[in-house]
Amino acid sequence: MSDDLNRQIFKEEAYDLLGELEGALLELDETPEDMDLVNRVFRALHTIKGSGSMFGFEDIAEFTHEVETVLDLVRGEEMAVSKDLVNLVFRARDQIQKMLDNADAGEIVDPQEMESILSGLQALVAGEPVPGAESEPAEPDASGEMAAVEDAASESSVEETVPVEAEGAEQEPNHFLIQVGCRDPEACDEEALGAVYEELAKLGEMVIQTRPGDVPGVHGWEIRLDTDKGEDHIQDIFLFADSEIDLQVTRYDTVDDMPSGPAPATGLSAEEEPEDAVQKEAAQEDADDDDGEEYEDAPKLGEILVGEGAVKAEDVEQALASQKPLGALLKEAGKVSDEQVSKAVKRQEKVRESAATKKRQEALSSIRVTAEKLDYLVDLVGELVIVQAQIAQVVSERSDTQLQTLSEELERLSDELRDSTLGIRMLPIGTTFSKFRRLVRDLSSELGKEITLSTNGAETELDKTVIERLNDPLVHLLRNSIDHGIEQPSDREAVGKPKGGMILLSAEHSGGEVLIRITDDGRGMDPDTIKAKAVEKELITADADLTRKEIFKLIFEPGFSTAKQVTNVSGRGVGMDVVKRAIDSLRGTIDIDSQKGKGTTITIRLPLTLAIIDGLQVRVEDEYYVIPLSLVEECVELSNVDRDDDESGQRIMHLRGEIVPYVYLRDFFEVEGTNPPIEQIVITGVEGSRIGIVVDTVIGEHQTVIKSLSRVYKDVEGISGATIKGDGSIALILDIPRLVRRIVADTSLN
Repeated sequence: MSDDLNRQIFKEEAYDLLGELEGALLELDETPEDMDLVNRVFRALHTIKGSGSMFGFEDIAEFTHEVETVLDLVRGEEMAVSKDLVNLVFRARDQIQKMLDNADAGEIVDPQEMESILSGLQALVAGEPVPGAESEPAEPDASGEMAAVEDAASESSVEETVPVEAEGAEQEPNHFLIQVGCRDPEACDEEALGAVYEELAKLGEMVIQTRPGDVPGVHGWEIRLDTDKGEDHIQDIFLFADSEIDLQVTRYDTVDDMPSGPAPATGLSAEEEPEDAVQKEAAQEDADDDDGEEYEDAPKLGEILVGEGAVKAEDVEQALASQKPLGALLKEAGKVSDEQVSKAVKRQEKVRESAATKKRQEALSSIRVTAEKLDYLVDLVGELVIVQAQIAQVVSERSDTQLQTLSEELERLSDELRDSTLGIRMLPIGTTFSKFRRLVRDLSSELGKEITLSTNGAETELDKTVIERLNDPLVHLLRNSIDHGIEQPSDREAVGKPKGGMILLSAEHSGGEVLIRITDDGRGMDPDTIKAKAVEKELITADADLTRKEIFKLIFEPGFSTAKQVTNVSGRGVGMDVVKRAIDSLRGTIDIDSQKGKGTTITIRLPLTLAIIDGLQVRVEDEYYVIPLSLVEECVELSNVDRDDDESGQRIMHLRGEIVPYVYLRDFFEVEGTNPPIEQIVITGVEGSRIGIVVDTVIGEHQTVIKSLSRVYKDVEGISGATIKGDGSIALILDIPRLVRRIVADTSLN
């Protein structure tokens, strides 16, 4: 059970690392000279490899090691970042994800692809053309350099395997001295380190002893290990130590050559010399850099001394240029005393410790929770809201002040619990946006186009379920923009546009909704072409008088397409009816605005959540309905003076000088009974259209827990779900967008 849990934790963390890896690769593709990005890519692969080896994913560890080996050559400046290398690492990233997805199947997924990736990497190292790649390999900087690179890669690639020796030959083990020191004696988890040492003992013959470090109260460990493994294998094991430790691994040939000295430990003792303190401070900075840890709040030693007036800024710059420990140089120059250096180092160390503690606390303040648990929590909160409404209904029928007070307090608490629970499910939409950068990169390269994707509002939060179901529609819309929206570079230059196209993906909050826009600067859409195609398909008559907005909406009709040539990518309008249905299922709306030759903007409006909404409860005879409050503009009485039913049967009213069509909910759902003398009309706004919904009575706001209907009712027009009222009866939730489209369509036909 424990092993299964550890494997699952590894897979979840590996998926996160693959997401980070993809983001770093996309940035590296744009700035290949940035070594910080190379290190980010390397660390992600290194962590996946080490974790995979520990938790039984040997195939992933071995494959990742081969990719990591090539990147290590780049880190050592023995090889340059090229387009081919980035493409191969992208493919390797996808292969690792496939292996994770099918880890329980017990077989390697797509071995041909794996072999192709490794062959491509070997070709890059050897300076040969990558099979199937169009770009030319990077030329070696000097004669013989590529051969040295190949030798280095070969040596590294077999580092974790026992080489085949001649018959009768014995392989000499590697001798290592491993020194470990805890940075924080109080937070040091010796039990966790013990588990690490058990893994270390599996590598070979090991001798371990415990002794105090330099700082009183801090303990360190000195380990002698004889093994046929390499140093990176040892580093991988310590990578998973929960404690904050300092690690030093030293290789030696014989016992006489074995280095000696105390185990590494941070801090300063009262007897420590300032010169040693400076050296330790510099070594600590190097260790932090190697681990990829950055404490932005920690002041530099030079900053402290300059701030205290001990030295001038130019003295610091001159000292840094000499590549010696800063404190030592300033002391030799007579700029500072031993005491000043010692105090500065101590102050810096305190800031580092504070930053490290804060980071550990932040890590402990967040936990990983499965989506199923969150969904169950939301369901429970929904049931609580229903029970609270039932209690309020019962209390309202009694004249008990104490019960009324308790009911109001319960309502307040349930509202706060609802908002808090729904907030837990909220995720920044940037988690979805980041995936599309890879889509744009790969697809634009396939089509021979130069397209840049920009994002805005990635921090905008949306319900987890909405984000998941929004992914496919956004992919389809982006593919359309890339394939048929953005022109070829030569076509863009011919009309005076920049060679590279631009797509902007943005999100923002608007009341109780989220607006998502996809904007491109491509060729745009021609209303005349769309209208002519609609007439050809007999969707409209030739003399139909439509606005630009209404014409653009025609592309959402099933099978509608203006594409002259069908591609394997997309066609603007092809499958757009599927996108429309997907957005409708999220209770959202989609709108298009386009200018021929300038570009297109597609706007999607979505509710923040699909679980619990604020609604307006209305009644027709004995039937109750709920209208989403975010779509309600106002409620007015419908009098005979405002009515203006023309001979065609079209129903319209005059509202402050504006003509508003309306529909009787009683007639729409064929509810039996007689209209009351005074009726009320709810004015709703959808996609720029205002429609009135006539009801008998407007009851008021209602906290609505959305319950899905059975498949029997899925095709009932005008209904999107149901909710349970306080008295246990059912109220239907109106699908206002579909009602509006139905009314607008009936109006245009009349």
